[in-house]
Amino acid sequence: MVENNGFLYSQVAERLEQLIEKGVLRTGDKLPSVRGLSEQQGISISTAFKAYSELEMKGLVEARPKSGYYVRFTSQELPKPPLSESHPPPPKDISVDEMIREVYRNLTSEGIVRLSVAAPALEHLPEAKLNKSMMEALRADANSCIQYDEIQGNGRLRQQLARLAFNWGGKVAPDEIITTQGCMEALSFCLQALTRPGDTVAIETPGYFGVSMVLQSHGLKVLEVPVHPETGIDLDYLEDGLRRMSIAACLFVSNFNNPTGACMPDECKERLVKMLAHRSIPLIEDDIYGELYFGKSRPLTCKHFDEKGLVLYCSSFSKMLAPGYRVGWCIPGRFHEQVLKQKLAHTVTSATPTHAAMARFLEAGRFGLHMRRLRKALHTQCLRYTQAISVFFPDSVRATRPRGGYTLWLELPPEVNAYSLYRRAIRHNISIAPGQMFSSDGRFSNYIRLSYGAPFSEEIERSLMVLGELVKEAGD
Repeated sequence: MVENNGFLYSQVAERLEQLIEKGVLRTGDKLPSVRGLSEQQGISISTAFKAYSELEMKGLVEARPKSGYYVRFTSQELPKPPLSESHPPPPKDISVDEMIREVYRNLTSEGIVRLSVAAPALEHLPEAKLNKSMMEALRADANSCIQYDEIQGNGRLRQQLARLAFNWGGKVAPDEIITTQGCMEALSFCLQALTRPGDTVAIETPGYFGVSMVLQSHGLKVLEVPVHPETGIDLDYLEDGLRRMSIAACLFVSNFNNPTGACMPDECKERLVKMLAHRSIPLIEDDIYGELYFGKSRPLTCKHFDEKGLVLYCSSFSKMLAPGYRVGWCIPGRFHEQVLKQKLAHTVTSATPTHAAMARFLEAGRFGLHMRRLRKALHTQCLRYTQAISVFFPDSVRATRPRGGYTLWLELPPEVNAYSLYRRAIRHNISIAPGQMFSSDGRFSNYIRLSYGAPFSEEIERSLMVLGELVKEAGD
């Protein structure tokens, strides 16, 4: 469901989209003419045309010459969701670390279609306005931002981050926030503040490979908790694990997990927080995708339910606004001093120019409009990519239906090895992320992650068509 941005044409388009999603309107059904829709809804002809144009951009309707508008695609035709309990054995030919290095080594090559990168395309980022904010920050600072900043982080930026927390129900003071060089640094500082080498940390599987690499670098063991492709971590599995072993901390993505796109329902987040609080176990919450929702409102966070200061909230602007600025932050609760000590020991302060520029961008009120546009674009791209997959891939392929974020998680036939598929695809200049990368032991060998961060285009459509043919060949 799209975000209601207040425009009448979007409200009309949303109602029609709901009818398509519920199967009231089916593929091939003829829709009222522009004039007919105008008369039915009591709206102007231009408003009716804009409503159909919005649905056409999402690939839900199509205009046929001299015939009118028709339903193009319905949710009933989309691939089925993956089976969360399917975990094929790991491959034997290459380690997970080697696989990750190979996939990301090829990303800089010219002409590669980067379906493996879970990040916004450059055309979705407000480059000119960010440049303006940077120039404003440099001119306003007495030393042109070449001096060290405050250890805890730019004060004006922390003020804006405290206001941003209002979106997920947070009541946060600027002094409770510590800025970092991106979200991964925030996660690393929190882990170092809470654990010692040899401790066990509960994480998701499948989950972002960067987390496993950080845990490995800190000498930590892991308890991998299965993720349901729609509702997130298996809380019963986690609770059983907490009874059986000593867990120093948990690290989970509560909203739009990478790679599955799963979003924990609010009642599950509350249960998780209470379960861990009962045992005094800290939770590091990675909410880097929380603002990238497709619905009417932002999902809540685990931090929202935190009454004991045991949730260490981490996020950044890398997936929303400016990946290269490296602006992240954490709200460590009762562990504030321990995390601040880690920052002082490793980086001392954050980068002065980019953090000051981000503060200016937020102060100017530019963030809200940018995010509305980005969310709308990502929702449209998610639908278009999913539709193409349903057309070009075998019927046996299953795909998640995310409600936010950047990624689709595809379950391929059991005989298809995702890493072998990657090697064949890269010869066609198509980069995908093999499923083996998203667990510590190389499971999910017949899964792949695809990102819909780039606008749907003829090149993307061609790449998905080629990839679908490669999957068919691998399954024969």
